[in-house]
Amino acid sequence: MKAFTALIHRELIEHRGAFLIGPLLLVVVMFGATILAFTVGRVDAKFSGALLTVAPLRVYELGFLGFGVAWSLYLMATLFFYAADGFAADKRNNAMLFWKSMPVGDFKVLLSKLVAAITLLPGTVYGVALLSGVLLYGVAFVAMLINGTATVGALGAIVMVYGHVALTILITIAVGLVWYLPYLALIGGLATAMGRWAIPVSLVLPAIAATLEWVTLGGLHPFTTHTWNYLSYRATFPLMEDGYIDSWFVGTEPFNALLYASDLLGRVDWAQVGIGIVFALAVMYLGSEYRRRSNDN
Repeated sequence: MKAFTALIHRELIEHRGAFLIGPLLLVVVMFGATILAFTVGRVDAKFSGALLTVAPLRVYELGFLGFGVAWSLYLMATLFFYAADGFAADKRNNAMLFWKSMPVGDFKVLLSKLVAAITLLPGTVYGVALLSGVLLYGVAFVAMLINGTATVGALGAIVMVYGHVALTILITIAVGLVWYLPYLALIGGLATAMGRWAIPVSLVLPAIAATLEWVTLGGLHPFTTHTWNYLSYRATFPLMEDGYIDSWFVGTEPFNALLYASDLLGRVDWAQVGIGIVFALAVMYLGSEYRRRSNDN
């Protein structure tokens, strides 16, 4: 177990630039831009009437939600590039013989990379997302000080908003990781054989599979086949349909993380999640067998 934990930690050390240092730099840039927007008058922190007590909280809520969406997209994009790079890194940097000399099998090495991709690495990005919320929290409270509404009750209201949005980001990232796990594993498995070319190849594979179905079983064109429809369904986040996300941003009610979590978990096809986990493990096994046999030869 200690060896497996060490392997996961190794992934963070080797890829901390993309999952820790890079996000921290982005937070600094975004925080600086926000401060600059207030100081040069791009954002008017002075409100009147009903907006005096509502606007700062609403702006903070929408701003933090927007940051959450941006960090989730950043994480997913970075993870796919990590899969193409991390699963082939040992072969590329000539470390394969070193790891082969350790009492750790190829399957365990690849599995540690997959586990790191859905636990430790997203955890660092989530931590940075929480930090961005804290910094935005400070900006919102300063805006309320300017308006003269910075009471203890208002401070507590901001804390409640922060808690709801932080929980929402966590649930969204967790569900997204298990939902897109088979795609992540596929790129990683392909990377053991072809390195960084796994990303373009993985993008072409769905079109090839859909074309083969169209050629053999018929249809109007490859993009109306059962294969293409299924892969499109598995590539769509469970709450991206029916304008659900947009309704939260344009609504007037405070954001409720528990209601959001209930809706999200209720829309997830858990049978497909189970199939995806089995598929991911199978791909890791096939990748480990290729890695073991190709290195032995």
